[in-house]
Amino acid sequence: MFKQLRNFIFGSPRNPFDKETRRSISLVAFLAWVGLGADGISSSCYGPEEAFLALGTHEELAIYLAIATAFTVFIISFAYTQVIELFPNGGGGYRVATRLLGKYAGLVSGSALIIDYVLTIAISVASGVDAIFSFLPKELQNIKLVIAVLLVGLLAFLNLRGMKESIKFLLPIFLGFIVTHFLLIIYGIVAHRHGISELVPQAVSETKEMKDSLGWFLLISIFLKAFSMGGGTYTGLEAVSNNVNTLSEPRVRTAKITMFLVAISLAFMAAGIILIYLLWGVTKVEGQTLNATVFYAITEGLKYGDWQIGSIAVPIVLIFEAGLLVVAANAGFLAGPNVIANMASDEWMPKSFSSLSSRLVVKNGILFMAISAIVTLIITQGTVHILVVLYSINVFITFSLSLLGLTIYWVRHRRRKPDWLSKFIVALIGFIVCFAILTITIFEKFYEGGWVTLLITSLSVGVGLVIKNTYVRFKRNLSQKETLFYSYNYPETVQLDEAIDKNAPTAAIIVDQTFGSGMNCLLEIKKLFPGIFKNFIFVTVGELDSNTFSEEKRWRDMRRRTKSVLNKYKNYCNANGRFAKAYIGYDTDIIEKLTQLTDRVAKDYQNVVFFGTKFIFDNENIFTQILFNHVPYIMQRRLHVKGLNMVILPMKI
Repeated sequence: MFKQLRNFIFGSPRNPFDKETRRSISLVAFLAWVGLGADGISSSCYGPEEAFLALGTHEELAIYLAIATAFTVFIISFAYTQVIELFPNGGGGYRVATRLLGKYAGLVSGSALIIDYVLTIAISVASGVDAIFSFLPKELQNIKLVIAVLLVGLLAFLNLRGMKESIKFLLPIFLGFIVTHFLLIIYGIVAHRHGISELVPQAVSETKEMKDSLGWFLLISIFLKAFSMGGGTYTGLEAVSNNVNTLSEPRVRTAKITMFLVAISLAFMAAGIILIYLLWGVTKVEGQTLNATVFYAITEGLKYGDWQIGSIAVPIVLIFEAGLLVVAANAGFLAGPNVIANMASDEWMPKSFSSLSSRLVVKNGILFMAISAIVTLIITQGTVHILVVLYSINVFITFSLSLLGLTIYWVRHRRRKPDWLSKFIVALIGFIVCFAILTITIFEKFYEGGWVTLLITSLSVGVGLVIKNTYVRFKRNLSQKETLFYSYNYPETVQLDEAIDKNAPTAAIIVDQTFGSGMNCLLEIKKLFPGIFKNFIFVTVGELDSNTFSEEKRWRDMRRRTKSVLNKYKNYCNANGRFAKAYIGYDTDIIEKLTQLTDRVAKDYQNVVFFGTKFIFDNENIFTQILFNHVPYIMQRRLHVKGLNMVILPMKI
């Protein structure tokens, strides 16, 4: 009943070994533009507003701001196509920093990316709720936070069903936003087309006046501050490079097309919105976003009979805007868990965060993102002004590290790459722009929440170092234990003269992927129960996680290692006159697969006792409890319920 209910809610399990599965869940360029590009495009709902308001009374400079915004979008996008080419298996900023700058730079970049995607979810949902409440009665403002939390929960549920399923569900909202905003921006510009010719002369005149009264230094400072405050506009551009492994083949080509679509649409939206702010002379209205204000201004005089078009059209547009922000929040659920999985594979995060669900999604990563986003919303009360500061800083930490890595890469490979110079220039310009925005944002907003972002990122880096150190010490100590077992006899082939007696006492050992734990358990059984067991069965499951599923080579390597270890166990038992056999499986859910295999063993061998190994540490702490799974205890409970015996033997590390 539970399985039927789970399948009804989340969908039936997918077979990871079916060749059609990978194709059916991968994203074509259009769906990737919707699912991954929405994060970047949605930033046009709040990034241009922050930039425009930062100009204060010098709004004539906004024409420069619009041009600089579009230019920056294309520079960053073009630089990230290099990331796609160099890292076609995904990982984006994390992989770039790790491979090109070193593992610790990768840790910083990955930590910043995770926080960035948590904030992507939080700020997108909060902005979407703000857009909806821009045309609702002010008395309802006190339920905004509740609505935001419920939306995060809904997105988490959709993503647990599957990546493609969540995108298809949100597709109409995305298209509605694109169409309505495109039409409004075009109409807003055409309706004030006579004012366009005056924008440049006014900007030049304002520039001269400010230069004479303030000097070049303050003039540039005002512009750079506004430019950096709009840094949220460029957030999300890295999502495509982070998720190349989820795209349809040929991946690189699909990713480049997706990046081009994102760059074109975001540059048009962001620059166009800043331009209509300037043309229509909008000012901040309490309780409304600047987008809502300018859209009301654009549609104010439009009528259809006795109907005011603006009173109907603008709420619809704002609903689509809110909807797109929800789609953008969904991009955080798509990209964030993949970054976490990559870091878990490199042991900066608990390895369980790379596990896949039966629907082949990174379930623990999705739940982590949801809980973290809800906590962030509650702490900040869903205030976009605070969230955008926290958000921008982490985005540009990753941008800066990635583009610095690319710059160094092209210098190192200039002799082997004929076209290195043009790519080097793009990467260098991108790095300078991103690092300047990062520096100014930290300086301007340090006491308004910037220090909180830096603190959280630093704490995340610290936790990563502790986790990595724990895994390294475990591997080192386990390796020392394993060296004790290498002297034992492991002949390649041994023929037993005796016939197999399936009714004889049988020890079934549940082993993991480490050689030492299985041998320790085997030797302990011989010591504690000398001569009792005639048959030895080894049961193991190779976990198909996000990395082995996305890369065929890792999958083959895992199978080869698993079979090699099992052969050593069997050959050792045969050499000592004992029958041995292996039951092996591969799945995303270790417990379910082990349950199936142990049921088969119990059916084949009536007189069986199961054994497992539990690692014991000198200093047991919260990290060792989280980082090392409790599969033996879970299996022991399941087997005891079925009336079967299981003994857990300790292995001190």
